Amino acid sequence: LTLTYYANKQSSFLSFLSFLPFPTMSSDMPFPSKRQKTSPDKTSDFFESLPDDLLLSILCKLSATASSPSDFINVLVTCKRLNSLGLHSLVLSKASHKTFSVKPQNWCDSVHRFLKHCADAGNIEACYTLGMIRFYCLQNRGSGASLMAKAAMNSHAPALYSLAVIQFNGSGGTKNDKDLRAGVALCARAAFLGHIDALRELGHCLQDGYGVKQNVAEGRRFLLQANARELAAVLSGSSNKRPWVTWNLPVPHPRLRLGTGTGCPLLSDYGCNVPASETHPASKFLSEWFEIRSGSLGPGMRLCSHSGCGRPETRRHEFRRCSVCGVVNYCSRACQALDWKFRHKAECAPVERWLNDDGEEVAGEDGGGDAVMMANS
Repeated sequence: LTLTYYANKQSSFLSFLSFLPFPTMSSDMPFPSKRQKTSPDKTSDFFESLPDDLLLSILCKLSATASSPSDFINVLVTCKRLNSLGLHSLVLSKASHKTFSVKPQNWCDSVHRFLKHCADAGNIEACYTLGMIRFYCLQNRGSGASLMAKAAMNSHAPALYSLAVIQFNGSGGTKNDKDLRAGVALCARAAFLGHIDALRELGHCLQDGYGVKQNVAEGRRFLLQANARELAAVLSGSSNKRPWVTWNLPVPHPRLRLGTGTGCPLLSDYGCNVPASETHPASKFLSEWFEIRSGSLGPGMRLCSHSGCGRPETRRHEFRRCSVCGVVNYCSRACQALDWKFRHKAECAPVERWLNDDGEEVAGEDGGGDAVMMANS
């Protein structure tokens, strides 16, 4: 009965459709197919339709956050458009120092040109890095100093401090080219910007009256400020749980006398074993460059004994040596103080020729601690 009912309903419905003005469906009419989804044309390229401003913004972010040169180079070799936009001055000006931290063994003309493009685009880190490489490695003193000066005029603290070291030593010239007052002024500017080595250097200059009127109390204040900043930098950047602060007083070297001067000693004297800070890529490049090319220094030339420096002498007897042992030499008082804390404190011992007939030490009043005297070679 149900089937008969629906059959009659269907015949009535079909007879009703026959009176409508549009044709009805018949058995011989083809069943309409489903609507096909429109697919994009395979020949069209949506990447080419992206605006340049968007790609430049992405590339600027990439160059500023790249952890190695390969992160940036892999994008440049993708296609011609990314290569051309990646070398845009806006992108190169934002590149971080890790983007062009090349190894000395990979140094070539193309790397030199890339650093030059970054410097011309206004990248301050590139100006400083290329300036250091040209001044010390390629021995192009004028061009290197100009690039460092360009970075210094933009308040780049490491460039200001490097120029101060050049003025203190008369690097690239003769001994008479030293300008201690200019070195102190550059150091003060870098210290004002918070550069730790410059703070330490300025503190020693004030304590010793080197290029500035002697002020022991003010010098000690700068030294404490440098150590406090160093401690804060380690606390803020430390990711491991290894305890690096101990409160056992260090045992002095048996051949050295501790200084008798008043004032609060440096943090290392209290057993605060602050690890060495991360070396700047430019200094790391210098160290590795002269390690590979050990014969390029010239006869009688020496490197700064502080492992995190990398500066070489530009003439014989340019750097000062430790007045206690006479073995190590440093480009600055800051490098001497750091190397003393991290390494030389356990190795320094007076040389035999500085002992009197009774075997007593006559090295000087400041035979130990961070105030080890440094005499010209």
